[in-house]
Amino acid sequence: MTRQIILLITLALGANGAFAQVSIDDLGEKLVKDFLTDVITLEGRFEQSLIDAGGAIIERTSGTLEIERPMRFRWLYTEPYEQWLVADGVNIWSYDLDLEQVTVKAQAEALANTPALLLGGSANALEQFDFGGTTVEKIITWVRLEPKDKNSGFNRVELGFIENQMLRMMFFDNLKQTTLIALHNVKRNELIDAARFEFVVPDGVDLVGTPAVAETADH
Repeated sequence: MTRQIILLITLALGANGAFAQVSIDDLGEKLVKDFLTDVITLEGRFEQSLIDAGGAIIERTSGTLEIERPMRFRWLYTEPYEQWLVADGVNIWSYDLDLEQVTVKAQAEALANTPALLLGGSANALEQFDFGGTTVEKIITWVRLEPKDKNSGFNRVELGFIENQMLRMMFFDNLKQTTLIALHNVKRNELIDAARFEFVVPDGVDLVGTPAVAETADH
């Protein structure tokens, strides 16, 4: 009888552990899906750290970001150098103020299978990723996502949620480097001027690349 009781307790503990794991993974998936469907606009400050394979910080940068789904964002690096990344829904413009040079690429091609889809894309961005599990570290719930395209340039991305708000991102690339992004002073679903996502090449600045033209519906 004693052995039977011990066996039942062991099975019960094992089952509870399994249920708990399923529950936390379900929570992680819900957090990501809610972020992609419920957050239409987002703006705030960011701090970004590039970390090498040994854990040493290679570079620190910071700036501001503004996002309006689907696929429009303005990502401005202000420290230690100034660079603008502006996505207008058709093209993505990279403006290096020190070099006085702008590079433009078709947005759909440039952002395909990249973590940027998770930050500024629509809910169908998840079609390009597999869920890799959820873990809790102190106050942060980390949700791992792995690209289905193994040639995407990175191994996985982890989204960190604090009190159900996505405030951390980590990208793990194929060079064994990690990019950590922390968001601060975040505002969600407040109106952002549409002009913030338009880009006009400044006079006297070199343009590299040819802008794509938006497709128009036939009438």
